[in-house]
Amino acid sequence: MDVVSEEIIDPRPFLIRDCALVALATGVSVQTLREFRESLRTIHPGSIYHHFWGRLLQPQFDEPEYNNDFASWVHRALHDKALAERLSAINPTGFNGIEELRQELIETIEMRLDESEMFHWARADQSFHFIRSQIVVLDTGNSIQEPDELMPLLPKMSPGTIFYHFIDARRRTPDSKDDFSAWLAGYGDKYADLLDGLSNIDPYFSSLKEIRRMLAVTFSTYFPEGSVEQHS
Repeated sequence: MDVVSEEIIDPRPFLIRDCALVALATGVSVQTLREFRESLRTIHPGSIYHHFWGRLLQPQFDEPEYNNDFASWVHRALHDKALAERLSAINPTGFNGIEELRQELIETIEMRLDESEMFHWARADQSFHFIRSQIVVLDTGNSIQEPDELMPLLPKMSPGTIFYHFIDARRRTPDSKDDFSAWLAGYGDKYADLLDGLSNIDPYFSSLKEIRRMLAVTFSTYFPEGSVEQHS
């Protein structure tokens, strides 16, 4: 995914953004597992990012069976449930960047290809089209000065705001943190317990609505009376 603007989070204030994704065609499509592996070697890193995370901002009419577009295509079009489950189990938050994630994908597919010659030539019912996306950052006009001010705002935040600050931020902040954690870290050890709570939220296996709910619960647990002074 391409970044429109880079931003370093300072302790104060916290600027609340929203975002949208604009899908861009790469012109690369594949129909066999072998072609899929070869394309993964050279595809734009933003495409890998998009197929793991972009679906969170796309309308879903039902609960997806798999956690990324690669696994969904392997199951739906190649009818390879075993490989689909292996691909779906890959959690992108466990890798130091897209290139490590790319290598894991390639190795997972190569292991499957080694299991049988038939996997090299089996053709999918539908081609997989590699897409990448550009993020468009929107200024909401809202900002806060203190962490407890997030409490009433979190339940009302749009999916785009949650995506920008809790998921996409991991490509922009030091140590691959979400924006909330990066901002709180600017206060030193003052919010260490709150930071621990945020670190326990896994963004990959949840919807944006569920992530928003977990964020709201984490902040309301730390600030039960809405007073920052309790933890000073």
